[in-house]
Amino acid sequence: MLSNLPSVRRKLVENLKRVRDRVETACQAARRPPGDVRLVAVTKYVEMDVVRQLLEIGHLELGESRAQQLNQRAGMLHELTERRIVLAGRVDKPPARPNWHMVGHLQRNKVKLVLPWASLIHSVDSLRLAEEIHQQAAATGRTADILLQVNVSEERSKFGVAVGAAPHLAEQFAAWPGIRLCGLMTMLPADASQSEQRLYFERLRDVFDDMVSEKVVGPAFRHLSMGMSTDFESAIACGSTIIRIGTALFAGLMNPQAMIPDEPE
Repeated sequence: MLSNLPSVRRKLVENLKRVRDRVETACQAARRPPGDVRLVAVTKYVEMDVVRQLLEIGHLELGESRAQQLNQRAGMLHELTERRIVLAGRVDKPPARPNWHMVGHLQRNKVKLVLPWASLIHSVDSLRLAEEIHQQAAATGRTADILLQVNVSEERSKFGVAVGAAPHLAEQFAAWPGIRLCGLMTMLPADASQSEQRLYFERLRDVFDDMVSEKVVGPAFRHLSMGMSTDFESAIACGSTIIRIGTALFAGLMNPQAMIPDEPE
């Protein structure tokens, strides 16, 4: 547990304002309203006390890269919220609940850990994974919102489907009521230059636009999840609607030992 929560809170407020100011500047340069861009705080390297402080200052969009960590943290926060409601008796205004995003690679045997909590799964990178999500969601009468991860850089170490496969997979997904395709996601090489960033982000936007014009997607298909701490301004310039921010938001508060690794598939 962190010993000085007031200083953590102040640091979070400062960092969040700094990131939001950068988002606003990037949106102005792109002639877009700042409300077009959703900021997901990727919390994998911070302790739970930091996550709680982030929620208390009003930021509810949280992302995790590991299924087991998402399951554990979402469950803990849910229990804490329920306990507060019980102790307080009747609550006129229930506590705000976080919107969880699964943003890292998802193994098929970990889908069951993510489905109860994730409002959006960003990292669907194969037909088999999509089918597993569909089957588990449909079995409980649910529809899971997903994004298709596309490997626009064609880097072998990156997950994601090939650019040319995306429209064909979207057509298959449309036949499965347990999933709803809401857009595309990508991750860039860590060493991409600014010009390369723009090239890759524009490539994903072109895939997105082509899929819309070819009418292989439905009305829920409206999101581009692209952009992290080092490249989100370029992503916003290219049409990103969701940015995934960790380092820029949690500078000075990160602890790599806070991350819970997934067990192998």
